[in-house]
This record gives sequence, C-alpha cells and structure tokens, in this order.
Amino acid sequence: MDRYLTVAEVTDSARRLVSRFPGTGRLRRIGTSRAGRPILMLSVGHGPHHVLVVARPHPDEPVGGTTAIALAEQVASALTGRVARGPAEPVTRGRRPSTADAPATATDLPTATDPSLATDPALVTWDIVLCLDPDGAALSQGIEEATAGPRHTLADYYRAAYRPVAAEQPEWAPIESRHLPESQALFDVIDELRPVLQCSLHNVEAGGTWVQLTRDLPGLAASFQKSAAELAIPVQYGTFDALYWENPGPGVYVLPPPESAARLAAGSENIGLSTWCAPARYGGVTAIIEVPLWATDLADDPSPRPDAGAVLRDLAALVRDGGRQVTAVLDKARPFLPPARDNAPRRVLEWMADGLYDLVADSWEPLARQAADGPPGLTTAQVCALDVVARRQPLRAAGLLLRLLEAADDTAAPGLHRDLDDLFTAWCTDFEETLRLRRVPVRQQVAHQTRTILAAAESALTTLR
Repeated sequence: MDRYLTVAEVTDSARRLVSRFPGTGRLRRIGTSRAGRPILMLSVGHGPHHVLVVARPHPDEPVGGTTAIALAEQVASALTGRVARGPAEPVTRGRRPSTADAPATATDLPTATDPSLATDPALVTWDIVLCLDPDGAALSQGIEEATAGPRHTLADYYRAAYRPVAAEQPEWAPIESRHLPESQALFDVIDELRPVLQCSLHNVEAGGTWVQLTRDLPGLAASFQKSAAELAIPVQYGTFDALYWENPGPGVYVLPPPESAARLAAGSENIGLSTWCAPARYGGVTAIIEVPLWATDLADDPSPRPDAGAVLRDLAALVRDGGRQVTAVLDKARPFLPPARDNAPRRVLEWMADGLYDLVADSWEPLARQAADGPPGLTTAQVCALDVVARRQPLRAAGLLLRLLEAADDTAAPGLHRDLDDLFTAWCTDFEETLRLRRVPVRQQVAHQTRTILAAAESALTTLR
C-alpha cells in the first residue's frame, strides 16, 4: 500500500470523513479553477484559532493530498476522542484495488503523540484545501500510478509530471502580476480565517527534507529533525532557493526581510506578494514543508565541497546544454504542435526555451566566483541541491515534449520522439546514479509531513498563550 491518492480519491475520502465525524468535519467549495473545477476545503473542529493547510499547490508534487487526508483523520480522531482508522480504499473502475497499488492511508502511517494544543477542540479549527491547482493536477493525471510501488523510476515520474509556467502557479502567480481565481480563492480564505499558521505541502524530486518559514517557529527544528531521523529521510542542509536565509536549525530556513532581496533566489524578489506571505497581515506564519520522492545522502552532508566553483560552472553548462538539446527538438516540432495559447504543456516549453535555462545558470555565477575566491565556500549538501535543479530543468521539458510528440499526427514525430527519448533516458539514469538516489516510501513522506504540520501548529499556538 504505497502510492499517492488521486485528486478524486482525496475528495471521496474527505466526504467519507465528514459522514463519519458529523458535526466535526465540514466540506465546502471555496473557489473555482480557470477551467471550472471546484476548489474544496475540508474543515475539522470548531476552535477560534485556524490552521490552514494547502495541498497540491504544484501539480507535479502529489504528496500533499495524501497528507491532507492522513492529517484530517488524525486530527478528527483526536478531537472526538475516537480511535483513528484509515479511509476506505477507493473504488477503481473496472477492477478491485489490490494491496500492491492501494494508496497510503492513515492507518498505514507511523504517527507521533498528538500535540495537545494542536488537537484541542476548544482551541483549533483545521482548514485543509484539498487541491489548490485542480487544472494542473488534471494535466499530471497518471502521476500517482507512475510513481506507485518500489520499482518506479525518475523516468516514470517525469513522463507523467506537469508543472505550469510561473504565472500559472497559484501560490506564485501574484509575484508575476497574474491574477488567477485559484490564488484569489486562497487569499479570500486567508482574509476570512486569519490563520495563525498556513502549511503549504510540497514534494521535491530528489534530495532531502526541509521547511521554509516566513517567521521562525521556536521548537519546530528539533521536532522536524527527530521525525526525519526516525523515518530515515535525510535533512537538506542548504537548498537551492534558501542558500543564504536564516537557518535556526538543520533543514529549517526563515525568509529574509524585504530589504534583503539579494538573499533570495532569482525571480523571487517580489515574494512578499505571494500567498505564502498573506497570513502575516494577521500575525500568522507560513511553513512550506518539502519532502523528497527520492533521497540522497549527499543532501545532509555539511562538509565543504572541494572545487565548488568548478562544479557550479559544470552544472551551469549542464542545464544550458540540456536546455539547448530539448529546444532543438522543439524547433523541429513547432510546425505541427498545438499552439501555446491553447496548450498548457506547449506554453511551459516555450517559457523554458525563452531564457529560463540561462536564468538558472546565470544565477549561479556569483556563487561560483565566491567559491573560487576561497572560504566560506559551498557545502556538499548545497552543491547537491543545485545539482538537482540543473538536472531537473531539461528533464521537465523533455518529459512534456515527449508527451506532445506521442500525440502528434505528423510523420516527423516518431523520429523526433525516438531521439529525444534516448536523451531523456540517459539523463534520468545519470541523475539516479550520480546522486545515488533511493526511493522514499509514500507512507514515510506522508508521516513526516503530518508530524511536521502538527509540530508547527503546536509552536504557532504556543506563541499565542
């Protein structure tokens, strides 16, 4: 029993939870996506202080929906004093689900002792957005099956994954001055509920686990590290978009103040406009909780990386060269691909071809110069985080282009698909072997994310007393 829940399974599980905990759980529509899909929120409890949890803000990061249901089960059981049991296994059309492909449920997951404040029915209401980007999730349909069980590979993942352009990502769109109904739905809920804590649930393809905070939460670092150690998930000592943020503990990073824009990743200078920072209007804090699909022990190696400057230059060349090779295939395929205005994957490919690879590579030049000038240099873990970014950019594009070529009705498509598939397969194999990746079982990802949410809530609520 080790796969992610689909959006439909998450919704069905939420409805069953409401029927099993009448009066404790409520399900309501908080908005509608660009394509007309509902954005649903499950609320558990009736306390005056709200904790907001946001699942599937990125459609290629499937853990959040499964965590959402596991968390809701645990909280509802604790609030009502009942013994937790997992939601019924989803009905699979045409056949009975087997234990090999069934999703992780609450009863599968190792849990920590319930924090007393976070599950106090007189204190807290939990509000869980089940999927913030249902349109994107529809374009990542099949990612749950592609990553099911211990034999799935990076290639399986990237063939199914879809990640929108930045301006179509609900959490990120306001930074790009793009108004999305999904973003507005979340802003409206934040303004309505004024949460003391917002938890945004994310996956990273490879590396370790980490938490980004908009304000420090005392005591969270210790609970976070304890959970990661118990579940054998490496902690990310330095990550690509928070290399120089405040670091109160391994794997915990605090957003710098607005005047410290130089410490932010390229393209995130206006991060204050994002949904992450909205709870601060009411004194709330946001925790972005990342867990890896595949882990590498390089992620928690704090030792200095020899020749870090040369390594970064090699990684910059890697992302540029990979991007050029994917773009060369795209150039040949453009005449018969659907137009970008009508096709989201095509928009992503054009966005990436239009300078994204160079933006990523150029952002590392100051780091390479600094490393070349001597200490303090970069650690093995920090270089590992950048290595993941360098490899995933061309792979994301190649996976999308392979899907478009498979669907294309043109005599040139099969040959282009074959050539690109050879590159894609080689890149995935090199990624897995160079970073010595190992799969993290879904139940461990979900358990760690659930524990971290509860620990963050405990910290945030303690500061109110």
